[in-house]
Amino acid sequence: MTDGTEQVRVWVDGRLVEPGERSFSALDHGITVGDGVFETGKVQDGVLFAADRHHERMERSLAGLGLPPLDRARLQEGIDAVLGVAPVPFGRLRYTVTAGPGPLGSDRVPGATTYLVTAQVQERPPASTAVAVVPWARNDVGALAGLKTTSYADNVVALAAAKRLGASEALMPNTAGLLCEGTGSNVFVVVDGVVGTPSLRSGPLAGVTRELTIEWLRDEGLEVVEEDLPMAVLDQADEVWITSSTRDVCAVTKLYVAGVATTLGGRELPAPAVRPRTLGEGPGPVGTLAREVFARRAAEDPNP
Repeated sequence: MTDGTEQVRVWVDGRLVEPGERSFSALDHGITVGDGVFETGKVQDGVLFAADRHHERMERSLAGLGLPPLDRARLQEGIDAVLGVAPVPFGRLRYTVTAGPGPLGSDRVPGATTYLVTAQVQERPPASTAVAVVPWARNDVGALAGLKTTSYADNVVALAAAKRLGASEALMPNTAGLLCEGTGSNVFVVVDGVVGTPSLRSGPLAGVTRELTIEWLRDEGLEVVEEDLPMAVLDQADEVWITSSTRDVCAVTKLYVAGVATTLGGRELPAPAVRPRTLGEGPGPVGTLAREVFARRAAEDPNP
């Protein structure tokens, strides 16, 4: 039995390495304190989709953490290396920049960044999925709000809870109890033909697929509103979608709700006030259009 990691191509600071090879300093801040940023993009026919938008978002994340600007030439060397190993008809590419080796505490050594690029062939995602609403809130007022950082343990816990219920993704509120995002996706709802998604002030990551979906649907004449949305909209919505780099636009056909969670301090986090429900067997009419538009526009321009 294997976990698939043996098929991952890995490049670290100038050289291709085996997935299990020791290639990082034990003192790298990306390991010791989660001090780094990353991007995950879709690879289609050996090409990273929307590369410029991903690079621009990484630059914003680096600036938000106070790390040096992105070295695009250094990054491109890694991308070319992992995609040049063998054909990638469809898959994911992840690139990470950490603060590099540093003290065991939170202080940094200026300029000592580490660059890591990985790629893996994967199956194309389904058109629909199940998600679970979890009680843990996305911190929309912290120093990392809106940044794509390697401090991802909150997402690991939330996703594990969702998978125990049979879902592939977890949806979270923000600290004000408003709908925010998934662990690795943005969320959209359709109510009376109007497409809505949480505004960036609600705390979600500014997803590349989210951004393109909004732009392209507006080009088609659809009304798309970015606004603060109550969790109750999940009860009222005619359609719910999630978007991400490797899922594109994915319909939610089943909504689970996780139970009460208890913190180590004994505080109970109540289950979200959302009811479990089934939303059909596949994408609804607006979701079907969104998927068609996204596929067509992405095929027309791999770097929109």
